[in-house]
Parts: sequence; C-alpha cells; structure tokens
Amino acid sequence: MEIETTQKETILIVDDIEINRAVLTEIFKEDYQTIEACNGVEALEIINGENDISAVLLDLLMPELNGLGVLKAMNESGKIESIPVFLITAADSREMLQEGYDLGAIDVITKPFMMHFLKCRVNNVIELYRHRNKLESIVAEQVKRLNEMNQSMVETLATIVEFRDCESGEHVKRISSLTRALMAEVSQMYPEYSMPKSEIEKVAMSSVLHDVGKISIPDQILNKPGRLTNEEFEIMKQHTTLGSEMLQKISNIMEDGIYNYSYDICRHHHERWDGRGYPDGLSGDDISIWAQVVSVADVYDALTAERVYKKAFSHEKAVDMINNGECGMFNPKVLKAFENVIKKEEKKHSSV
Repeated sequence: MEIETTQKETILIVDDIEINRAVLTEIFKEDYQTIEACNGVEALEIINGENDISAVLLDLLMPELNGLGVLKAMNESGKIESIPVFLITAADSREMLQEGYDLGAIDVITKPFMMHFLKCRVNNVIELYRHRNKLESIVAEQVKRLNEMNQSMVETLATIVEFRDCESGEHVKRISSLTRALMAEVSQMYPEYSMPKSEIEKVAMSSVLHDVGKISIPDQILNKPGRLTNEEFEIMKQHTTLGSEMLQKISNIMEDGIYNYSYDICRHHHERWDGRGYPDGLSGDDISIWAQVVSVADVYDALTAERVYKKAFSHEKAVDMINNGECGMFNPKVLKAFENVIKKEEKKHSSV
C-alpha cells in the first residue's frame, strides 16, 4: 500500500556567511525544506522563480545586494504581500531595522540564534500567512463568482430589451465595445476623466442596460415603423426614468459599482451637453463622463444600424451628424476622443 507523503513547505535562507546558513538549515530541516542563497541577487532569482517560498530568513548586511535591497524588490513585484520576511541581524542599527519594517519585514531575528524561540516564531507566522492566503483565495473566488453572476444578470436583462425592441443582441455588444474603447481614450487624454481599467470594464458592462426601461414601453410605440407623434415621443422618453426605477428595485442583488453605473447611464444617456436633453435637463459635466460616453456610443450605433423606422446611415454620414450637432450637443472632449477611436478603428481595418 502506498503511503501519501505531504511535501514540506520551503524556507529560503539568505546570508553571506556559510556557517549561519548551516545553523539555520539545521534548525528547520525536520519541518521544512530549505533553500540557501549567499546574497540578495541570488535570493531574488529564487524568489522570482518557480519556487513556492513560505518564508524568507534575510540577512541585512550582505555584499552585492543587501537585505533592504531585496525587500525593495519584493515590494515592487508584490511578493512581500504573500511571503513573510524575517530580518537576520547582529548589528544594532535602528535605522536599518526601521526601514526594514517599513518595507514589510514581519519580524527580526537576532544573532546568536535561540533555536526554540526561533522555530516557534517562524512556525506561527507561516501558519498565519497560510490561513490568510487561503482566505484571500476564497474571497477572490467569491468575488469572481459574484462578477460572473452580475454579468449574467446584466446580459439577460439586455437580451430581453433587445427582443422587445426587435433588435439582435449585436446592438448591446457594439455599445459595450465602443463604450470600452471610448472610455479608455477619454481616460488617457484627459486627467480629469481618468479611470482605472477595472472601472472602465464596469462601465462597459453597465452600458448594455442603457435602454432597459424600454421593457415598459408599449409595443405599438416601441416598434412603430413611422415617425412618433409628440405624445408618443413623450412616452418613449420615459424609458430613462422607468429603467432607473426598475434597477432600483434590484439594486440589492447587483454589485454596488455595476448598479451605480447602470442606474446613472440608464437615466442620463439622453442628457446633452447644452442642457437640452432629458429627463433631468442636466448640462456640462453635471452629466457623468460615463453617461456622456454611452450617449455618443448609443447615437453612433443607432445611426449606423437599420431600424424599423429608418435605413442605416453610412459610417461617414453618422460621424458628420454627430460632429455637426444633428443629434444634440456633446462634450467637445468626448467628441475628440471619439474621433481618435474612429481613426484607430479605420487604421486597424485598412491594415488587415
């Protein structure tokens, strides 16, 4: 019968004095696998390699690269977050020790080594990090599942709207794609509108719910082949407020960021830069940048797609109509970003 063996966790011992490495290896050899490095450069090669390091015992004073240099590099790579580092020192340098703690060292081991206390301290910290890393992994998995649930719910709602509006699901995909590209361009061009990539992804996901309120618009108005009367248009305009009210009712099952973006985009994607939009008559940057971006993406896609009441305009004609204000006034900065995105797309297609 084969007996399963549990692989020992690994401790990296970094010291330029061989006898010190030998003593520490002897102390931990029963409970851990040990790897030795004689300087900071060698230590970083091991840490950044494929080795699964559970702890680092790091001498402060070494040639080539000292312990503080190793800690700085571990901070830059993010390794310090998951690997506990114990500083080894015989020197009584408060400045170095303080800097070591500031760089993320977890504890200090002074020479000569006291075997029992040293083993207890290292064992306890490794156990603590093991549980913390496991908990972080569980939380990360739960966040991933929550994001997947949010995306699935958003896509389901958007698909329902598309079927009611006699459109294919390609409309919301195009809106999401253009929103992502335009938000990234705006963020890069203008510091006041800068957003991290993770938030831009949330905006892109939320953009597909911009017309969710159309679920509540009567079919005879929503799919009318001809021009809407004034009364019918007033009813159609209500999709912004109806949609935001609908999202409020399911806010408890949506991630906060997705809900906030979705609500704002749904309510305000028909607002205009000069205040002549609806439903709240917002103007300028009182309209959130994400709602402004989705406005342009929505108008462009509406112009270039065939609908029951109109033929599709060409790409060139749609761009001219947007820039000339035929679809309402937009933020000049967003229009400049839109122009750049269009040029990049045209260049990409011409090179294929």
